[in-house]
Amino acid sequence: MGAVRVGTSGWTYPRWRGDFYPAGLPHRQELAYAAERMTSVEVNGSFYSLQRPSSYRHWREQTPDGFVFAVKGGRFITHLKKLVGVETALANFFASGVLALGPQLGPILWQLPEALPYDAARLAHFFELLPRTTVAAAALAAQHDAKVPDDRALTVADDDRPLRHVLEFRSPTYATDEALALLRAHDVGCVLSDSAGRWPRVDAATSDVRYVRLHGDTELYASGYRPEALDEWAARCREWARSQDVFVYFDNDARGFAPHDAVALLGRLA
Repeated sequence: MGAVRVGTSGWTYPRWRGDFYPAGLPHRQELAYAAERMTSVEVNGSFYSLQRPSSYRHWREQTPDGFVFAVKGGRFITHLKKLVGVETALANFFASGVLALGPQLGPILWQLPEALPYDAARLAHFFELLPRTTVAAAALAAQHDAKVPDDRALTVADDDRPLRHVLEFRSPTYATDEALALLRAHDVGCVLSDSAGRWPRVDAATSDVRYVRLHGDTELYASGYRPEALDEWAARCREWARSQDVFVYFDNDARGFAPHDAVALLGRLA
């Protein structure tokens, strides 16, 4: 049986304060509070900019053993470079401190823009660049450039562990048997994206990871998940966990539903 982990996409949202987070809870304690009630979170800040090893270490220290962080790959790689000529950018991403999470490092999420169509050669080359162990990631990190200064770079791993990658595509051109076969050949998980009909919703096993992003039940980013919808997701999680590790993240944070939905789903899986 695989493990099932549930959380939210990020944890720092003003709307959650005084609602999910008790009034007066210091901001520096928000991650620890969330980690007492969830089993995982996505690091979203890494999508917008390179973080620091000290930040990743601090997050690890604030969470209990067994808590897992998924880390979102940088948009410079996926949205600006569009996966082409990204060797140094990948080195910078891994040198920025990802490995400081140690055994709490979960899957790396690569989210592609809606305007990027499927290109087999481009995607296969990108997959070939991805490190598949933490030691390989450390070796790649050592190739960083000046965007990550030497005194801020982490280029060693504390242990050699498998490193898993998942892909969230938003163009319907990826929703084909050919594209899924390519993910499967490179052992990259296909993200099941529930987006109120906005983007393709593909339920396919392409690796030993089942990764789900719940962007909103009926309204993108805004709506909560009805009890019957959560019942259905819980049943699917149990089924997937027969053969895969399962990661589920709620991204419907515009009105503050995400953490409540995550806790409610975990309650159904208890």
